[in-house]
Order: sequence, then structure tokens, then C-alpha cells
Amino acid sequence: MKKFKIFLVVMLSAPFLFQSCEKEDVIPEDSSQIETETVVDDKEDTAVKVTKEMLKKLSDFYMNTNDVKVVDFLLPDGSTKPMIQVEEDIMLTVEQIMDMDMGNGLTDRNYHTNNLVTQGRNISILGYYGASAYSLSNKEANALILAVENFNQLSGVSISFTLTFGTNFSDKDMVVYFNPTINASGGSAGFPANGLPNKFVQIFGLDTFSIDVIEHVITHEIGHSVGFRHTDWATRQSCGSYDPELVAPYGANAIPGTSAGYNPDSIMLACFNSSVDGEFDSDDIVGLQYMY
Repeated sequence: MKKFKIFLVVMLSAPFLFQSCEKEDVIPEDSSQIETETVVDDKEDTAVKVTKEMLKKLSDFYMNTNDVKVVDFLLPDGSTKPMIQVEEDIMLTVEQIMDMDMGNGLTDRNYHTNNLVTQGRNISILGYYGASAYSLSNKEANALILAVENFNQLSGVSISFTLTFGTNFSDKDMVVYFNPTINASGGSAGFPANGLPNKFVQIFGLDTFSIDVIEHVITHEIGHSVGFRHTDWATRQSCGSYDPELVAPYGANAIPGTSAGYNPDSIMLACFNSSVDGEFDSDDIVGLQYMY
């Protein structure tokens, strides 16, 4: 099945960025460089330690290995249990870490950028529609309506969107428009900054596709604009080849609760095909609820 790339740009005026990526948190070869913390479990009289092997497992799963430590995790009955704290708020047992299965050696989850939109913000979004070469077609405008509904219908998400159509975008937080100069099919967007979403979202070469495909692409680009990274940023498996993206300077923070392993149904995969349905899958929803 033919795959189509979704391009991600940082600035509207910048060229498209086809980025390579290197994982953060490289594990030192010399184990003496790794600090360990120990907590003794009085019930079992065994010491729980952060080891080089555990850090390697976490790094293989693209988890941040800065400040991994052992903590006394408080249980509802007032007792405590030694746990490994990862990324400040993820608590894992030693067994859970060591039982992580890499399968084919690749792992994908939902990820977000370092910068996000201010919590609770209502985002004004304009569909560029009028007598202009950059106007959305009727089909694309209807797909934008569906894409905005994808976000607004979710419960447990603090941001929302107010959609209007026209050509005056100066006072809007975001504008979705057609770029007639690109000989490809897809879209482009940037990431949030200063508590605001990325403003400019382009789509191109989509009008011959189904409204579901166009809805998918627009939802995907709005997803970037509020902080989603590609689900498969480290592998770009959806594109059929290993072409990873840079972590820096935007960050690629794994979202707790989303699935490890390649997820072909995520709307945030780097490439799409003509059979997509334009809807969030369960991991995408968990990701939005976690971010907002």
C-alpha cells in the first residue's frame, strides 16, 4: 500500500526538515560512572539498586535515564515499597524494568515536545476559505470541521478549539490553509512555543483523497501544533525505512500509559496511507489527556 509522508517544519519560512535522531541519555561503557542508590526492603532484607543493566533497558525504550533512583513508594495502608522512579513520575519495580521486551528491537509510544500549550486554553482556529489560491476546498473545509471535532469531543482534556472560516487570520491562534506550490500529498506544522500552539498549518495534494484521509492529515498536524511528536519518531517505521528524527531541540518525551511497541493505528505516525479513518486511537487519546 502506498505510503505518504507528513512533513514537519519548525517555521513557515524554513525549508522542510528531514531530521535524523540520536537517542538521549547514552549509557556510559564504564559502570563506575553510574551512580546507584540503594533502599533495603526490610520485609525481604534485600537491597534494591539502580544498575547499569536497568539503565540500559530504560534507554532502549527511549525513556529518560537522568535521575533514575530508588524511592520508598507509599502504599494506601501506610506501608512503603522500594520502587524505581523514572522520568519523575513513573514508578516501576525491578522486575517490570528487566521484563521489558524489545521484540524486534524497536519501540514506539506517543511522545510530546518539551513545550506545550497553556493548560485550559481555548484555541481560536481559522480555516482559510475564500477567493484565494490558498483557500481550502469544500472537502478540505469539511475535513477540518471533523478534525476539530476529534479534539473537542474528548473528555478529560483541558484545551479546546473554536473554529471559524474566512481569510483574516491575524488575531487567530492557528490557521489551516492550502499550499498550492508543493508537489506532494500531506501537511506541515510546527510545535508550540511560549504557551501558544503553532500557528500555521499547511495541507497540500489532498483533495483527491477521501475526506477521512484529509481529516487524518489535518488532525495529525493540529496534533503537532499542540505538542505531539511522531509516534515513530525514532524509527519512522510507518514510512517503510529507518530514517529517525532529532530529539533536540524540541524534546521527545514518552507519555506514560501509551503502548510500547509499534502502533499502526496512531494518528501521529510519520506517514499515512489511503485507508486511514481520520480518528484518534486509544493511545492518542491517552496522550492528549496526559498532556492536557
